[in-house]
Amino acid sequence: MPTLDINEICKILPHRYPFLLVDRILEVDDESIVGIKNVTANEPFFQGHFPDFPVMPGVLIIEAMAQTAGIQVLRSIPDRDKKLVFLVSVDGARFRRPVVPGDQLRFEMRVIKRKGSVAKMAGKAYVDGKVVAEAEVMCKLEDKVDPNAAPAAVVVEAAPAVQAE
Repeated sequence: MPTLDINEICKILPHRYPFLLVDRILEVDDESIVGIKNVTANEPFFQGHFPDFPVMPGVLIIEAMAQTAGIQVLRSIPDRDKKLVFLVSVDGARFRRPVVPGDQLRFEMRVIKRKGSVAKMAGKAYVDGKVVAEAEVMCKLEDKVDPNAAPAAVVVEAAPAVQAE
């Protein structure tokens, strides 16, 4: 099973600092993926969450799980530079214990269902072998839209005039 370093991850995901939340992929195949996030005291979210007791926000743990899932979805697509993966739903999110500076998060995600451009994956996040969070995420593959492209022409037909009686 191949591993991916941060440079290879950046070729797959469009996210960048401070919102790229996966540092390495340890394992990936057609049905599962394992990723790592090294949580440091320098994370920008610790400035406000919480200054005297830094805790990684749970929503960012879920985002990191979704980014890991996105790598699994995008990695084998030949024209992935023309695609984006969007998080469309989160189910059953549970947070078991806090994640603090110095922790290494391990994300283990597996495909539950795949249909067309949609993939549903279940996953858990671990620190030192203990579950810190779990959730099911649904991701949807979409074509990238060029923000500089001219908008498509829209034809609007006027409604027929109503005559007063």
